[in-house]
Amino acid sequence: MSHALYVLRHGETDWSRDRKHTGWTDIPLTERGRAQAETAGETLRTLREGQQWAAVVASPLSRAADTARLAGYEAKPDDRLREWNYGDYEGLTTAAIQEGHPGWNLWDDGCPGGESMDEVAGRVDSLLADSVVPTLAAGDVLLVAHSHLLRLLAARWLGLAARDGRLFVLDPAGVGILGTEHDRPAMLAWNIGGSA
Repeated sequence: MSHALYVLRHGETDWSRDRKHTGWTDIPLTERGRAQAETAGETLRTLREGQQWAAVVASPLSRAADTARLAGYEAKPDDRLREWNYGDYEGLTTAAIQEGHPGWNLWDDGCPGGESMDEVAGRVDSLLADSVVPTLAAGDVLLVAHSHLLRLLAARWLGLAARDGRLFVLDPAGVGILGTEHDRPAMLAWNIGGSA
């Protein structure tokens, strides 16, 4: 049996609730976000029927680290799981950005003063190659991180271009399962239990 890569987006924060781009600003979970994290832990335990993880790794930002802890897991921090650095657009909604830049879209246009898509993809590719794939030989892996980062990671797992992460919406506390079918990368499930 091949092992799977599970991903968990952090629970709700004030900024995610208000649809603000939350990159490297360390915003805590709301009470609802804390409850979502606990529920996600129950979902993961049900999906995996009590099996142990080969590794649990989280973004060092508190909203992800706290989600892992509240879900019932001790996570090792990895800076490569930080959310996209949105630069000048940090804390702004898409609607607010589009007032000055009509038609703006993160996946097509990026963020001035922040990370490029290639930089984020480089972090993700490094994490997958150096850490995740070797660890999957020993068992399932759980990554706890952020929406855009995990969406881009799903695209890269599947061998797609980084910008194709736009296709994979992941709600707060949503779970995704990436694995293989006939030794080829596959998406086994996506956005389980997520709540917009």
